[in-house]
Amino acid sequence: MRSRRQSLTLRTTLAFALVAMFTVAGAGVYLYESMKQTVMLRSDHAVLARLDHFRKLLRYDLTLEKLESSPQLFENMLDSEEDIFIIGEPGKPPVILVNPLHSPLPDLPVASQDRALNDGDLRSGLSLEGVPLRAAAAQAMSGGTEVHLQAAHLMVKEMAMLTSFRQRIYGAVALAFLITALLGYVLLRRGLQPLRRMAAHAADITPARLDSRLDSRDVPVELQQLSEAFNAMLDRLADGYQRLTQFSADLAHEIRTPVGSLMGHCQVALRQTRSVDEYQALLASNLEELERISRLVESILFLARADEAQAVLERQPLDLEQESQRVAGYFEGLAEERELQILTRGSGTLHADPILLRRALSNLVANAIRYADAGSEILLHVSQYEREWLIQVENQGPALTATALTRLFDRFYRGDASRHQSSDSNGLGLAIVAAIMHLHGGRVEVTQPAEGRIRFTLGFPV
Repeated sequence: MRSRRQSLTLRTTLAFALVAMFTVAGAGVYLYESMKQTVMLRSDHAVLARLDHFRKLLRYDLTLEKLESSPQLFENMLDSEEDIFIIGEPGKPPVILVNPLHSPLPDLPVASQDRALNDGDLRSGLSLEGVPLRAAAAQAMSGGTEVHLQAAHLMVKEMAMLTSFRQRIYGAVALAFLITALLGYVLLRRGLQPLRRMAAHAADITPARLDSRLDSRDVPVELQQLSEAFNAMLDRLADGYQRLTQFSADLAHEIRTPVGSLMGHCQVALRQTRSVDEYQALLASNLEELERISRLVESILFLARADEAQAVLERQPLDLEQESQRVAGYFEGLAEERELQILTRGSGTLHADPILLRRALSNLVANAIRYADAGSEILLHVSQYEREWLIQVENQGPALTATALTRLFDRFYRGDASRHQSSDSNGLGLAIVAAIMHLHGGRVEVTQPAEGRIRFTLGFPV
C-alpha cells in the first residue's frame, strides 16, 4: 500500500502555526503566573495589614468591653462575604466572629504581640465551596488581657479574574494558531511559486527541447543554487544526448560500410559459378570485414563497461622502460614499412593495470604510425613531474586545428577525414585511451608543442 504523499506547504504551515501557538501559550502562561503571584501577594498583604491594624487598635483604643457592646461595628467595617475576622480570648468563645460563609480555617500559628507579621505567618486553606483562602493569626493585649486575632480572605473575585484571564489566554492561543496557519499557508503558496514554475518548466522539457533553460534572474536567492544546478544538469543532458545521437549515427555508418561490403561481395559471387580459388579469395575478403566488425564491437563493449565503471583494475608495479620497449618492439615491423623509427626514453615504476596500460600505449603508437610523416621518428618518453608519472607519445605529422584537438578523444572522430577511408581505424582508439585513463584516475591530453609536432600525454597519479 502506497503511503500518502504529504504536502510541504501544509507541513510547513502546521509547523509555523504550532510554533506560534506554543509561543503565545508560553507568553500566556508567564503572564498568568505573574498575575496570579501578584494577586496572591496583594491578598496576603491585605490580611497581614488588617491584623496589624486591629492589633494596634486593641492595644491603644479598643477594649473587649467595647467590642462586646458593639459587635456590629466590625461587620460594617468588613462589609464583605469574602473576609473573615475573629477576635477572642484564648480558650473562650470569640467576642467578634465575622464568617458569613462559615469557612473552616487551617491551623494557624499565633504571632506574638512584639513580633512583626510576615509572609511566613500565612497559611492556605479552602472554603466549603472549594475557594482558596489565605489566613493568619496574631496576639494582641487589650487592657492587660491577651486577645487572639484571626483574619482570612476568600479569593472569590481573584479566582474569577484569573479564570477569565486563563480563558482569554486559551482564546489567544487558538486565534494565534488559526491566524498563523491561514497567513502561513497563503504566504507559503505565494513563496513557492518559483518552485512550481521550475516544475512546470521541467515538465515541458523533452529531448527536442533540451536547449530550454531556467531564467535565474527572477529566482529567489534561496533557489539560485538549485536553478543553476538545474541548468547545468540540462547542459550535461543536452551534451550527452547530442553525443549519443552522434554516436548512434556514427555507429550505424561504421557498421553499414563492412556489412554493405559483405553483401556486395556475396551478391557478385552468387551471380555465376566461381572457381575454388575465387571462393577462397572471397571468403578471405569477407573474413577481413568480419574481423573489422569484431574489433568495432569489442571496442564499443569496452567503452560501455568503462562508462558504467564495471571494469575492475588489477594494479601491479610496472617497469615503464620495459613496457615502452615492449610496445615499441611490437610495432617495429609496422613502423619500418613506413620508414619510421620508434625511440624510447626514461624509466620508472608505475602501479597500473598492465593490460590496460599496454592497450593505451598501443593505441597511441598505432595512431602515431598511422598519421606520422614518412621517414620521421616517434618518441615514447617517460618522466615524473610533481605527483604524476607522465608517458608522452610524440610524432611529426600534419598540423591539427584547435577544434580537432578538442574532439580527438570523441568516439568515431577522425582528425583526418581524407585519410581514414583506406585505414582500418574505427575512430575508437583514442576514446578507449581516455576511458582507460579515467579508470586509473588519471588524465590524457594532446598538444602541438611545435609546428608539425603532435604530443599525447598520459598522466598517472603517483
